[in-house]
Formats: sequence, C-alpha cells, structure tokens
Amino acid sequence: MRILIVDDEPILLNQLQKTLESLNYTVDAVADGESALERLFDEMYDLILLDIMLPKINGFAVLGRIRERKIHTPVLMLTARGDVEDKIRGLDLGADDYLAKPFSISELLARIRALLRRSGSHGSPVLTAGDLSIDTASREAFIGKLPLDLTPKEFSILEFLLYNKNRAVSRFNMAEHVWGDDFDPFTMSNYIDVHIRNLRRKINDPGGTLINTVRGVGYMIKGDDE
Repeated sequence: MRILIVDDEPILLNQLQKTLESLNYTVDAVADGESALERLFDEMYDLILLDIMLPKINGFAVLGRIRERKIHTPVLMLTARGDVEDKIRGLDLGADDYLAKPFSISELLARIRALLRRSGSHGSPVLTAGDLSIDTASREAFIGKLPLDLTPKEFSILEFLLYNKNRAVSRFNMAEHVWGDDFDPFTMSNYIDVHIRNLRRKINDPGGTLINTVRGVGYMIKGDDE
C-alpha cells in the first residue's frame, strides 16, 4: 500500500511517516500543496492524508484539482480546524473522511484501514505484470509461484515500477523514492542501473523484455492495464 502525506508540520509529518513505514506501508511525504499536486499527477497512491492549511496551495484546492483530473484515490483530510463548514466543504469537494487535530495515532490508523477496505481495487496489496507479482503488504515477490530473493532496495524499485506500470519513470524519481534524502546524485548516479541489472537477473529478464529501458529517461514495466 502506498500513501502520500501532505502536511506542513515537520514533527507530525516525520512521526506519521515513520509510524506508517513501520507498518510496511510505502510512504511519500510533502509539506505544501504544490509539491502534492506534482506527486499526484505523476504517481499513483492508495491513500492521501491531506492537511487543509498548507503553503502555496491549500488542501481544499489540492482536493478540487485532483478530483477534476479524475483521480479517485481516497482522501483523509487532516486539519486543526473544527468548523462544521470546513468539514462540509471538504466532503463536498470529494474527501472520503475527515479527522481534526489533535488526533490519536490509533484512531488515524483505524481510519486508514477503513478507507483502504472501502476503496476496493485501490486496497489490493498485489501488483502484477505478466508472471511477475509482488505483495506490498507482506513484501514478497514471485515469478509465477517461485519466490524471489530480493533486497529491500530491489523490492522498492520493483514496487515503484509496478505502481507506475506502462509509464516511464526517471532514474532520479526512482532513486528519490527508494533512498529519499540519502540519495546523492553526484556519488550515487549509477546505483539505479546496478540494481536494475540485478533485478533483471533475478527475474530472468536479461534482455529487458519486462523491465524496459527508456532511452534518455529511465525505465518502465509494461503490462496489461487491469
């Protein structure tokens, strides 16, 4: 499961990210509405945790824009405001749930589980392409019924490619997703290519039939849209 958190409170953002990652969710975190839209227009998520009071573009505007683009990912609004009018406005714009700050982590996790259950196909933990499948909940990968022995970084790269199936993803975006702030493009520029070679060997794809090289961009996994 992949979650985007959008909140401009650094301490809360860090706490939520670490908590969700400890539960095996894949988490991206941004601190303003503009960055949120860039992520949401380029990548796919199973759930969005969206604060209302954000720099650059507020949460209401972010929600309106993604619903206009027919992005139906479940949205849980997070806000310090307790006004009924704000809640009504968010729900009218297409929010799926609403949680006022301060909130308990246990309540937030219960809301997340409920939204993922209700979202049907968005909640499926299994991503596939041909004979390749990965379970994002158990962090297992298979070719047919044969389990694959992947490192955590290899799994994350494969997961990122499958979330973006049939879309080319750049080496930089892939590295940013897998290594986060630890990625240094000057000293780690070939890391992605090395991991892709290892992945192709492990999934028996030496010619790049499944993991395609997109010249000048990065890589792409092709497969039938579900």
